[in-house]
Amino acid sequence: MEFATDIWGIWRLPSLAGLDWAAGPGGAILLLIALGLDWLIGDPRWLPHPVRLMGAATAFLEARLNRAKRSAGERAIRGFLAVLAIASLSVLAGWALAAYVGALPFGWVAEFALVSLLIAQRGMVSHGIRVIRALKQGGVVDGRKAVARIVGRETTELDQHGVARAAIESCAESYSDGVIAPIFWYLLLGLPGLMAYKAVNTMDSMIGHRSERYAAFGMVAARLDDALNWLPARISGTLITLAAIFVPGAAPIGALRVMFRDAGKHVSPNAGWPEAASAGALDLALLGPMRYAGGEAKDTWLGDGRARATLGDIRRMLALFAVACFLAAGLVALIALLIQAI
Repeated sequence: MEFATDIWGIWRLPSLAGLDWAAGPGGAILLLIALGLDWLIGDPRWLPHPVRLMGAATAFLEARLNRAKRSAGERAIRGFLAVLAIASLSVLAGWALAAYVGALPFGWVAEFALVSLLIAQRGMVSHGIRVIRALKQGGVVDGRKAVARIVGRETTELDQHGVARAAIESCAESYSDGVIAPIFWYLLLGLPGLMAYKAVNTMDSMIGHRSERYAAFGMVAARLDDALNWLPARISGTLITLAAIFVPGAAPIGALRVMFRDAGKHVSPNAGWPEAASAGALDLALLGPMRYAGGEAKDTWLGDGRARATLGDIRRMLALFAVACFLAAGLVALIALLIQAI
């Protein structure tokens, strides 16, 4: 039973009345406070970010294991071992911090800070604002540079509308893998689950591409990331649809219609859900043909609105994102109350 309460973080929910702050809140209450802190301060640059460590470990192993002279089968096996190693170390680190550091007086603060770092609400909004400022002040050239920091595609040939669409699409997808999926896995499996998810997601973003170099080596990371994001992506699309009710000019019915009609058109089994919901909510056409470093991706359009996205559309997407994050926090609070009532 002690093992279950360590792993299943959702059950560690003491009453706030007379809470022993040396022992800490734990579970969904800790998550709710972490969500608030992330909105207030985001990710302080002076703090060592765990995702950077995961990324450095991925780059280290990829450089040594993913040699072009090896067969595709050998590279796939080595990619699997790399995922196993980094995910296992991440789980172990999360478990050790929660079980040992968290047991110390006020040791829960370390878990609280880590959870806040691993959820990307304020960071995504900040990136979106930077793209808007870059387009306004420096035109399309600066806009391309700003959006290149948050997308994996080639940006050198994007016009202003393409930059705006890329920012909107990144915001929608980040709501799923940067907000909802971390919340989901932390609630389900505590800090070890959250660390495992972020490790896999980081590896997928680095090596989970279909290029000649990564197709075999990154296959396991890509498929595992698809599996871990399957349910969170659909929750994300639903919450974006609900958020459209509260954003002026957004269309919740359009979001629902386009999400169910077009989500499956995306090459990813998951990214289409939040992106299609956003396209329908904002009456835009998103995705479309785009170019990556390894060649052009023949993606179809999601939505049947305007393809010529504007700065105003980026602002509306950021508003939709913010409201959807508020709804996610409300859902966490509801879960905490329900568990306490049981």
